[in-house]
Amino acid sequence: MPHDLPEHLQSEALASISNVAHGFFTRHGGVSTGIYASLNCGFGSSDEPQNVAENRTRISRALEVEPKRLTTVHQVHGTNVHVVREHGMAAQPERADAVATNVPGYALGILTADCAPVLLADPDAGVAAAAHAGWRGALDGIIGATISAMSDLGASPTATIASIGPCIGSATYEVGPEFPNPFVERDPENSRFFWNAPRSDHFIFDLPGFVAATLDAAGVGVVEHVGGDTLSEENRFFSYRRACHKGETDYGRQLSAIALSY
Repeated sequence: MPHDLPEHLQSEALASISNVAHGFFTRHGGVSTGIYASLNCGFGSSDEPQNVAENRTRISRALEVEPKRLTTVHQVHGTNVHVVREHGMAAQPERADAVATNVPGYALGILTADCAPVLLADPDAGVAAAAHAGWRGALDGIIGATISAMSDLGASPTATIASIGPCIGSATYEVGPEFPNPFVERDPENSRFFWNAPRSDHFIFDLPGFVAATLDAAGVGVVEHVGGDTLSEENRFFSYRRACHKGETDYGRQLSAIALSY
């Protein structure tokens, strides 16, 4: 990956694969201004569309793919997975929260601003995926659905490497008193991802820990977390929750992407 392009974090395990390029891109290295400064990649924001397009082009170049082959989806906090086939891309983004392919030359991207981005690859099978794991999607099964879609393309869970990118951190994600209930009802052991917050009757939720456990339960061979707290690290990341706390009317989105090379 070129070194003079937008700032990004990398997974050591994914970076060791010769036929995969990836990056968890931060908010630095783009052309957007104001609350979107500077690498906002979300067309769903009210940022100038030409700025978003340029930012996405810079990421495409970093991943060494054509800008038109940077594929993202219309994320809805669900469990649908869009599969990119050889015959090309849809005119409009699919409504899904993960995207997978076994076709080289496409970059698969996920937009986040507190939710957890997950990049995955089975290097032997030549299959890659990117998933958007907010609390709702993670609880409802987006990780399992992504692994299943990869398996349909020839991947093996035990040969798959998964990396969790920057998200709202396990020290800062405060939730209300009813929030843990659906997790604990699903599995009492999920209580380990919650602890008491300083505020009475509130909890801290370990989103990256829960996503990692879900990946482990799906049989993924290698699970990494590159770190980064989107809420507390304002100089590095966009955050929906921080924007709400500050009374801002909108927020930027960072992009995490993975690509198979030829």
